[in-house]
Amino acid sequence: MTEVNSPPRLGGWTRFVTARPRLSLLVALVLTALAVVAGSGVADRLGSGGWEDPNARSTYATKALEREFPASQPNLLLLVDSGTASVDDPAVTAEADRLTARLASEPGITGVGSYWQTRSPSLRAKDGHEALIAAHLTGDEKATNDTLDRIAPTLRGTHGPVHVKVGGIVAVRHEMQTIIKEDLARAEMIALPVTLLLLVMVFGSAIAALLPLGIGIVAILGTNAVLRGLTEFTDVSVFAMNLTTALGLGLAIDYALFIVRRFREELATGADPLTAIATTLRTAGRTVLFSALTVAVSLAAMLVFPMYFLRSFAYAGIAVVLLAAAAALILLPAALLLLGHRVNSLDLRRLFRRGRPAKVSGEEGTGWARTASLVMRRAPFFALATTAVLVLLGLPFLGVKFGTADDRQLPSGAESHVVQQHIRDGFPGNPGGGLEVLAEGRATQAQYSAYKSRIAQLPEVARVDGPLVKDDSAYFTVLPKGEAVDSAAQRLVGDLRATDAPFTTQVTGTAAVLVDSKHAIATRLPWAAALITVVTLLLVFLLTGSVLIPIQAVLLNALSLTAMFGAVVWVFQDGHLSGLLGFTSTGSIETTLPVLMFCVAFGLSMDYGVFLLSRIKEEYDRTGDHNEAVRHGLQRTGGLITAAAVILAVVMVAIGTSRVTNTKMLGLGIALAVLMDAMIVRSLLVPAVMKLTGRATWWAPGPLRRFHDRFGLREAETERPERGAGLHRYAAPPRSATSHDDPADKNGDGSPSESGGVRAIR
Repeated sequence: MTEVNSPPRLGGWTRFVTARPRLSLLVALVLTALAVVAGSGVADRLGSGGWEDPNARSTYATKALEREFPASQPNLLLLVDSGTASVDDPAVTAEADRLTARLASEPGITGVGSYWQTRSPSLRAKDGHEALIAAHLTGDEKATNDTLDRIAPTLRGTHGPVHVKVGGIVAVRHEMQTIIKEDLARAEMIALPVTLLLLVMVFGSAIAALLPLGIGIVAILGTNAVLRGLTEFTDVSVFAMNLTTALGLGLAIDYALFIVRRFREELATGADPLTAIATTLRTAGRTVLFSALTVAVSLAAMLVFPMYFLRSFAYAGIAVVLLAAAAALILLPAALLLLGHRVNSLDLRRLFRRGRPAKVSGEEGTGWARTASLVMRRAPFFALATTAVLVLLGLPFLGVKFGTADDRQLPSGAESHVVQQHIRDGFPGNPGGGLEVLAEGRATQAQYSAYKSRIAQLPEVARVDGPLVKDDSAYFTVLPKGEAVDSAAQRLVGDLRATDAPFTTQVTGTAAVLVDSKHAIATRLPWAAALITVVTLLLVFLLTGSVLIPIQAVLLNALSLTAMFGAVVWVFQDGHLSGLLGFTSTGSIETTLPVLMFCVAFGLSMDYGVFLLSRIKEEYDRTGDHNEAVRHGLQRTGGLITAAAVILAVVMVAIGTSRVTNTKMLGLGIALAVLMDAMIVRSLLVPAVMKLTGRATWWAPGPLRRFHDRFGLREAETERPERGAGLHRYAAPPRSATSHDDPADKNGDGSPSESGGVRAIR
C-alpha cells in the first residue's frame, strides 16, 4: 500500500482545478452572477407550441390559410353568454355587434366574424344562450401574446346584458405559459428544501449537503442564460424550463454525491485533501464525465426530430448536463480542497445517534453487500422475476393512442379551458374538429363544385362547406362524422389528399397535424434510436472494455422504462387516478411525449448504470474476481444510487405537481422510471444478469481489446496483469485471496492480484 505521506500523483486535470481554488470559485461566482442577468426574463421569450412538423404539408396549408383567409383560422374566441335571454334578443344582438366592431378596430387583429353577422348555426349554442365571436391575431407567438394582454382585460367580464369569456388557441397558449411559470416557481420552493433535507440525511454533514445543491443552482442559472441566448436564433418551448430545473438539480446532485462521497472515503483512509482530490478525479471524476456524455447523447437524439418542442428539450438538457458536469469537475474539487476535513463539519445525524459512534467508511454498505450475495445465489430466479414484473407493468402501453395537445392540458377552471369545453359540449357539429382543404390554382366554379361533390361522397365526411374563393386560391371546410382526431378522421385526411382535383390541394386541421406529426416521428425514430444505441454501446465499451456489458446496459435500461410507459397509458390516457392527480383525460397521449420521456429516462438510467459499472470495473481490475467485483460495486454504490434516485424523484414529483397535464405526466413518469431503475434494475436485475454471464461478461475480441487498451477508461491506475493472465479475455484473471465467490467459480491457484502500488479503494 502507498504510504499516506507519499506525495500525491497529480494528473494534468487535477493540477488545473486545484492550482488556484479560490480564484476558480471567485470566477464561478462572477459567471453565475452574469448568468442571472443574462437569463432574466427567459420565460417570457419561450413558446408554448412546437408539437407540429414545420415542414409538413399541414403546416404549409395552415400558414397559407392564415395569410390568404385569416377568418378560416381563428385563434381567438369570445364566448358570449346571454344568461336567460336568447342570443337573438335585440339587446343582446346590439351589444354583440358593438363588441365585434370594437374587436375589429384593434390593431393586430383580422378576420373578425360572429354569429350575429353570419347567422352560422355552428357559432350558436344548442340551448340558444351562448354564441361566439371569432378573430385572428396576427404575428408570431410573442406578438399575439402582447395583443391578447392588451385587449383581454377590456373584453372579458360583463357588458350590459352579456357576459364574455376569452378562449381560443392564443388564450390557451398564453394561459399555459403563465401557469407553467407559476408552477415551476412552486416546484422549486418544494424541491429545494426537501432536497437539502435528504442530502443532510445522506451525508450527515450540513457542509457536505450544501455542495451538491450549490452545483445544481449553478447549472440551472447557467442553462437559463443559454436558453435566453438561443431564443435570439430559434424557437424554444416553455416546457424546457421544467427539464432545466429537474436535471439541473438531479444530475448536479448525482455528480456531486458521487464525487463528495469518494472524497470522504479517501479522507477516511488517511489521505490528505490533495491526494484525496487526485484519486477522486481519477476515479469518480472520470465516471462523472462518461455519465454526462451518455446522458447528453440520449438528449441529443431529440435534435433528430423537426418539432421545436422536442428540440427545446435537447437544447436545455445538453446545456444543463454539461454545465452540471463542468461545475462538478471544476468548482467542486476546488471547494473540497479548501474545505479539506471540514467537509464533514456540522454532522447533524449525531443528534439522532444517542451516543452511538458513526460508521466508519469500511462498514458502510454491508446491507447492499448482503443483497448482492443473495441475488447472485438465486440469480435465475431474480433475473426471471424482475423481468416478468417489468414486462407486466409495461403491457398497458400496447393500447396507446396518440393525439394532440389542446386546452384540456390546463386545469378545469382555467378560462380558456372553460370556453373550449362549453364549445365541445354545447355547440352543434364538431367544433375544432373540422379539416380545411386549401385549393391553389386557377379553377372555374364548376370545377370547384365537382371537387366538392367528390369530397362529400367520402365515407367519413359529415358535411362540406365552401368554397370561399380569393384570386387563384380557395378553401373548403370538411366536418368528419366522428371525433376530431380518431382513427376515422385520420383516414379521412389520407382520403382527402388522395382525391383527384384539377388544382393543387393541401389539407390541414387537427387530424391532419396529428397524421403529419406521427409520420415525422415514425420516420426519424429509427435514426434517434440508432444514435442513442451506437453511442451508448461505444461509451460503455470504453468504460468497461467488454462487448457484453454495453449490450446488457442498453437492453436493461430499455427494460427499466416499461413501468413508466405502462403507467402513462393506464393513468393519463385511460384516466385512472385523474381525480386524485387533478387532470382531464383526453383518451390519448400527445405524440411527442413518449419520445421525450424515453430520451430523458434512458439517459438518467444510463447515469446510474455508469456509476455502478465503473465501481464494478474498478474492483475487477484490482482483483480479477468477477463475483466479488459485482458484490463490491453494489456495496459501494447501492446506497448512493438509491439516494440519488430518491432525490431526483423528489424533484420530478415537485415538477409533477404542475397543473398542466403534459408537465405532470413528464414529472411523475420520470420519477417512477428512476425509482424502478435504481431499486429494481440496478439492485436486482443487473447483479443477477452479471452472475449468469459470469466471467464471459468481460470478454472482448483481440482487436477491440487492443482498442480499449489504448483508448479506454481505467478507473484506478493499477498494474494490469500480463497479457497472458487474460484480463478482458474469457479466461479468468488473477484472483483476490479475499474472494467471496462460489467454490465452483474459483481459479485453480486462487492467487491474489497485486494492485501495483496504489492504495486499494475500499
